[in-house]
Amino acid sequence: MKKASKALKFYKDFPKAGVNFIDIIPFLQSREVFREVVDALRDATTKPNVAAPEARAFLFAAPLLSEESCVRNIIPMRKSGKLPYNEGDLIEVCIEKEYGSDKLYYRPSDIAAGVPNGDTFEITLLDDVLATGGTAESVARSLENLTIERDGRTYKARVKEFVFLVGIPEIGGRERLEKIAPVTTLMDI
Repeated sequence: MKKASKALKFYKDFPKAGVNFIDIIPFLQSREVFREVVDALRDATTKPNVAAPEARAFLFAAPLLSEESCVRNIIPMRKSGKLPYNEGDLIEVCIEKEYGSDKLYYRPSDIAAGVPNGDTFEITLLDDVLATGGTAESVARSLENLTIERDGRTYKARVKEFVFLVGIPEIGGRERLEKIAPVTTLMDI
């Protein structure tokens, strides 16, 4: 991740005072950097179903579908009003970030479209930056409480691992999430 770590940009006091925003968009501005990141994600992701919170995680989860990897299904997690749904097929998750609260939504039908292992849909939660771990923990807890119906069978959803592009170790998110599942960060700053 040598090229990727050099490409990162930082914005002081964005989106509010006291936050040093980590910008991973430069990973999308170089074919070589993007390839390095996708290769590292492919190697780190070991479950066939990948939950990807809006919006930057989408950009890096989707290419894994075209790689020689285990990934077979992306579960989009969107903000309010961005995900069409049928009645009863939308789950709301309240999340706490280091700079405020928000909500994400996902569809159980997107999990059911994936690949089960026995009576479980094993999920990798992939996101861009691990800071406090608030978003990932809230999403994981919601998924862990979910029962999925498919073809007359009942399945549980289980977050089996967390994968992040960037981690900020001193904030403590890793310790928070390791109570749920193993955590991999491609680079720590």
